[in-house]
Amino acid sequence: MQRVAFKMKLFKGYEAEYKKRHDELWNDLKQLLKQAGIADYSIFLDEETSFLFAYLTIDDAKNLDALSREPVMKKWWTYMKDIMETNKDGSPVVVELKEVFYLQ
Repeated sequence: MQRVAFKMKLFKGYEAEYKKRHDELWNDLKQLLKQAGIADYSIFLDEETSFLFAYLTIDDAKNLDALSREPVMKKWWTYMKDIMETNKDGSPVVVELKEVFYLQ
């Protein structure tokens, strides 16, 4: 199992909307993430900076790349792009984080 962490940027004032959308996460997207081997997926918000910190575990991190080709993933990006920083293809701007400490 691999641990993956990254950050994204939420636009100020959209904190409640971001949470609402994730509370209502589509079943087909949940299923896709689980099929990719994702588990223990959490997203935290730094309210001072509006940075989102995401953490997940996955069987093989290479599976994350394939998600970008899935129609439901693209549809989710379109749904979310009005409230967060995105790339030209609609995907969220993601900054991978380097692990510097882990306590088992």
